Amino acid sequence: WTLQAQHMDLSWFGMTLLPSQVQTANPILILICIPFVNYLLYPFLDRYFTLTPLRKIGIGLFLTAGSYVVIWYIQKMIDGGGRPSVNWQFLAYIILTLGETMVSITGLEFSYTQAPNKMKSAVMALWLFTVSMGNLFTAAVNFFIRNEDGTVKMNDQQYFLFFAVLMFVAAPVARVALAFSPAEYFA
Repeated sequence: WTLQAQHMDLSWFGMTLLPSQVQTANPILILICIPFVNYLLYPFLDRYFTLTPLRKIGIGLFLTAGSYVVIWYIQKMIDGGGRPSVNWQFLAYIILTLGETMVSITGLEFSYTQAPNKMKSAVMALWLFTVSMGNLFTAAVNFFIRNEDGTVKMNDQQYFLFFAVLMFVAAPVARVALAFSPAEYFA
């Protein structure tokens, strides 16, 4: 996303941001989103349907996929000769961070609270192992899309669309896989 930001209008509230500064939105938004999600969003959603950890993770995965749709759309504007505002990336970061908060916080909390005392470290390690597998998958994709001369087989739009589609496919698959976990953990 930092490389994409190089082709955007980085003027923001009278300041001109550097492309590398845009990504600081994520940690700032995490600090904002955690209380927002826990104290406002979850109680609001819980009025309409029971909000189990499984549902929180499922919603979070779909939100994460949605952030990639925004990034793909930004790239489409850039490739069309436009110079979109950095606010578009901030929108993607807001969506991504909401999803990340719902998935990561719920997963970490679930892993810690549901594990027996003697297994807490092992269960947390397995949770973090799944994160590392996601990073390994992304690294593998980046490796396999490179040609021998260093060029890539996908343009930027195709790259972002690939991850958006992958997330929209993976989200229901993950939700179904989680549904086969012991029911008492998700009640």
